[in-house]
Amino acid sequence: MKTRVVVVTGGNRGIGREICRQLAKLDLMVVLTSRSQKDGLEAVAEFDKQELPVRYCPLDVTDPSHILKLKDFLIKEFGRCDCLVNNAGIFLDNNEGNFFNTDVATVRETMETNVCGPYLLCQALVPLMKKNNYGRIVNLSSGLGQLSEMGGGYPAYRMSKTAINVVTRVLAAELADTNILVNSMCPGWVKTRMGGSGAVRSVEQGADTAVWLATMPDGGPTGKLFRDRKEISW
Repeated sequence: MKTRVVVVTGGNRGIGREICRQLAKLDLMVVLTSRSQKDGLEAVAEFDKQELPVRYCPLDVTDPSHILKLKDFLIKEFGRCDCLVNNAGIFLDNNEGNFFNTDVATVRETMETNVCGPYLLCQALVPLMKKNNYGRIVNLSSGLGQLSEMGGGYPAYRMSKTAINVVTRVLAAELADTNILVNSMCPGWVKTRMGGSGAVRSVEQGADTAVWLATMPDGGPTGKLFRDRKEISW
């Protein structure tokens, strides 16, 4: 069997970078993508020093032409794509953000990156997974998107994470007769640029469930939301 090929979006820093590291340590071929080519190449250079199998491809998830170039890169270099980790995301709500002082432009921009980007990536890359009847898709969500625990504040981010859960459920249902598993996961409050210094979890902890889902054996769960490798409510 050829080495599995895993795409990780937003892999240049934070949780995404740690997901790349953990997957590469499992001897998977990781394609690290990022909007900043400089930061992406610096991350790959660091992995090269550790002799980890990580390649780079530039990707702005909001640009359909970038997504097509990524697909072409995967076909040319590997002839396959086995896993997609939709990690790239933005948090534009300000700390005092509420429904009434968050403008719709913030909502639109957040949805473009956090929802439309993963949607387009799944449309582009699932056909490559179907060719080998094997695929794993991991969508990074958040407890802030859980309808069961929905509160006030951060409306743009909350709506985007609820929406990515919809992507997960719809795609999982439509791929139910395949060996392509689609799940969402919440990393928790992680010490990253987005999470801030007050966060309580390390990037290693934040990445663990995503890596677990990305390497799930055949017959594993699909269409579920997880935190710390345990299913949680939507």
